[in-house]
Amino acid sequence: MTQVATSPETYAAQFARFKQGAVFSGPLASLRDDAFLCFDRLGFPTTRLEDWRFTNVAPIAETPFLAQTESVDYTRAALDGLNLPRIGGPELVFVNGLFNPGLSSTAGLPAGVRVRSLAAVLADEPEAVTPHLGRLARVEGQAFTALNTAFVRDGAVVEVPAGVVAQVPIQLQFVTSSGVAPVLSLPRVLVLAGADSQVTVVESHTGTAATPYLSNAVTEVSVGDNAVVDHYSVVREADVAFRVGSLHAHLGRASNFSSHTITLGGAIVRNEAQVVLGGEGGVCTLNGLYLANDRQLVDNQTTIDHAQPHCDSHELYKGILAGRSRGVFNGKIIVRLDAQKTDAKQSNKALLLSEDAQITSKPQLEIFADDVKCTHGATVGQLDSESLFYLRSRGLSKEQARQLLVHAFAADLLRHIRVAEVRAQLDDQLLERLPVGDVGL
Repeated sequence: MTQVATSPETYAAQFARFKQGAVFSGPLASLRDDAFLCFDRLGFPTTRLEDWRFTNVAPIAETPFLAQTESVDYTRAALDGLNLPRIGGPELVFVNGLFNPGLSSTAGLPAGVRVRSLAAVLADEPEAVTPHLGRLARVEGQAFTALNTAFVRDGAVVEVPAGVVAQVPIQLQFVTSSGVAPVLSLPRVLVLAGADSQVTVVESHTGTAATPYLSNAVTEVSVGDNAVVDHYSVVREADVAFRVGSLHAHLGRASNFSSHTITLGGAIVRNEAQVVLGGEGGVCTLNGLYLANDRQLVDNQTTIDHAQPHCDSHELYKGILAGRSRGVFNGKIIVRLDAQKTDAKQSNKALLLSEDAQITSKPQLEIFADDVKCTHGATVGQLDSESLFYLRSRGLSKEQARQLLVHAFAADLLRHIRVAEVRAQLDDQLLERLPVGDVGL
């Protein structure tokens, strides 16, 4: 089924009100204007578009979500009740996309590293972000990115100067708290890592609302020459929530960027990643793990663009699907004409735990150079009957054997997570949430 690609009038009315406020007249006015014109022209994507062929966003298009303009009350007890990773060190908390200073802390930051709210930077030092915001996350042809950019007013800005190593991970907590009306939350993250710097950023996206809400997140990461950036995105949205998140990264010469996306909740979840290896000798790692049950839909779209020679990329996405859930993986690797000596590996694996679960996998290679090593593949299967039989012969019950095999499938990817606290908590949450169907012995 396809839907008419028209943007609801509610967004035009909201944007008109937004333009009348004092915040709009700042340094991002033209960026916001251009973004909304783009969104209004595009409307929401339909299944007629190849990249959205298997993801129908009609429930999003038909719901009148309201962009948040004022902060809401949120307590430390409520935040602790979400069971988010507690690493210690700097932590910025955003509720419905807006910064909450009472729940945030910048303790433990090394000298020179700055972690601030976007609204504060725009008010005090706009020249620090205006040359970068929207440079990587282009709005042309991207309706959800355009919607985020049109209404952008707050977010997280992480600045690491050249040569500085941030030893402690920086946490960015994005919480959506929906009331009677459906909420539109617009998380925005900008990471600027200077040459020879190192930083780890952990994003957490969660919500507990009973009312549907839309979390439309955009993250931009600029990785300087010889810099190292380790990025994590843990998505645990409410079961009634919709989530569209996009990651845009640009790598300098001899830099190293890794991103790990873990999806554990949400009715419709779309994760996009676009990485450009823009300097010779860069290394990129993209990993993803998602669990889906009932009628959940998780769509992962990735593009790794090898624009310079002697670059490596490694990509591994794994999905576990039960009930009547659906998964989508569309991964593209582009090797430009001058990107000789490219080494690119891509793998997508899915485990189906019910007869009604579905996965659509489309790994792609576009190679224009002739001296490269590129591989890609996809595997889809159910639990191995011989392995189940072996475990049961050792005294495990059917349920225990299935649980152990499914956990082993997921744990293979979790071992790549370097932040011990995040890895341990995700391991526990996997044990709690792992869906087990009636497949196998």
